[in-house]
Amino acid sequence: MTLSSTRPPATGVRRLTATLYGYSFLDEFVLLYPVYTLLFSDTGLSVWQISSLFVLWSVTGVVLEVPSGAWADAVSRRMLLWLGPLLTAVGFALWVLVPSYWAFAVGFVLWGARGAFVSGALEALVYEELERLGAADRYARLMGRSRAVGLVAVMAAMGLAGPVLAWGGYPAVGAASVLVCVASAVTAGAFPEQRPTAAHDDGSEGATLWAGLAEARREPAVRGAILLVPAVTAVWGALDEYTPLLVRETGVPDARVPYLLLLIWAGATAGSLLAGRFERLGTRGLAWLLGVAAVALAVGAAARTPLALGLVAVAFGGFQLATVLADVRLQQRIDDTGRATLTSVAGLGTELVTVAVYAGYAAIATRSGHGTAFVLFALPYLLTAPALAIRARSGARNESPRRGCRTQ
Repeated sequence: MTLSSTRPPATGVRRLTATLYGYSFLDEFVLLYPVYTLLFSDTGLSVWQISSLFVLWSVTGVVLEVPSGAWADAVSRRMLLWLGPLLTAVGFALWVLVPSYWAFAVGFVLWGARGAFVSGALEALVYEELERLGAADRYARLMGRSRAVGLVAVMAAMGLAGPVLAWGGYPAVGAASVLVCVASAVTAGAFPEQRPTAAHDDGSEGATLWAGLAEARREPAVRGAILLVPAVTAVWGALDEYTPLLVRETGVPDARVPYLLLLIWAGATAGSLLAGRFERLGTRGLAWLLGVAAVALAVGAAARTPLALGLVAVAFGGFQLATVLADVRLQQRIDDTGRATLTSVAGLGTELVTVAVYAGYAAIATRSGHGTAFVLFALPYLLTAPALAIRARSGARNESPRRGCRTQ
């Protein structure tokens, strides 16, 4: 009896794990990622036009982030995980079939919609399925490893994009990217989703949205966890778009830029893999993690040498680890109702800060260079770290997760 009763949960966890890893890999194994800015430039777009596409991408996420989270809570999270990659596939096809500013703009709107659909829905589905299987304590390790798998996929795409581009040009890279998006959608269909019937009784996205927001207003711990996510995630998440320019500014030949980018992303991958080991890192420990990562980022960027990029890799590893841990704290504090909605609220905050970082970075880098911009954007973390340390010392009760996990 004991053996038979433990097999289904173990099988369920294995199925969930395999599907999540496959989805994470395919979601990032897109050969267009390393070269799409080259496609825009070769089509004749100016720097300002390219920047406007990035802003459009983020604004789309801002508009759709919370409504899509409410939709996921009211209807089906798996459906959104399936639909998102298909929207991106249509956008990528437009980019290579009719390359033009407006085709790129439509593609970024579809890509932004995909990001909004997946954000919140994925974390909520994984956490609740693990909780149903009695394995919620595996969430940090599982999500950390899944993000590491995604980063490995990014690095693999960097390595393959060049040969495929040389062989078949942008059409070949685009076709490969569309096929991967379709494969990602197929993989999403394998996610288990056994949610309580009550989650679907209302059928109203609006009711689900207000229920989730009411929890955030009612629970200080939830509000704090929501605010922590953009505070940790947004700045370095925006800076990663500019890492190729930071690397080039060190004076290395363009041919060596991808290899140094691999070094930086290897650091981020290591941070993801450490999430399970540091799951119980307290608020004070998180403050130290952000402070050390911020100093490493500032020193590494200010040096403007290839060797110092190792410090940038260390910083990205620290920020990636902190990002996973912030998500873990949020999931631990949310009741099952409205989980995707509140995760999307945190994602909305991240998108809003990201837009501000894009604007600020353009203004700083144009005048002072990329190294200076990276140094200045380490400052928000140097402010967040002592704020967390002060909160830890105050022993605020709302830092304790509802399920009794230790945070101090």
